[in-house]
Amino acid sequence: MPRRARLDSGDRKTPVRTCVGCRSRAAKSDLLRLVVVEDVIVPDPNGRLPGRGASIHPSSRCLELAERRRAFTRAFRLARPPDTTRLRTRITASEDGPATGMSR
Repeated sequence: MPRRARLDSGDRKTPVRTCVGCRSRAAKSDLLRLVVVEDVIVPDPNGRLPGRGASIHPSSRCLELAERRRAFTRAFRLARPPDTTRLRTRITASEDGPATGMSR
């Protein structure tokens, strides 16, 4: 299969990124961009933070795979593993779904 820089989605082409956890390619909009700020991985949903970025599916499965494979250390070119507490909190909250506070 030839490598393409973009996936076709109808009549538009979308940018493609590789998830550092599961190593599968997906549309940029399906992945969460990450950056490192002072040895802490910070989610960057708007893609505006400066620095080297990495992408991951917003699922705990991909996060666990990335941690087990030490993918963050390689992707961000760090000497030691970064802190993933903030990222884990964000992914867990998104998997649980937003709390509306309303009951009927």
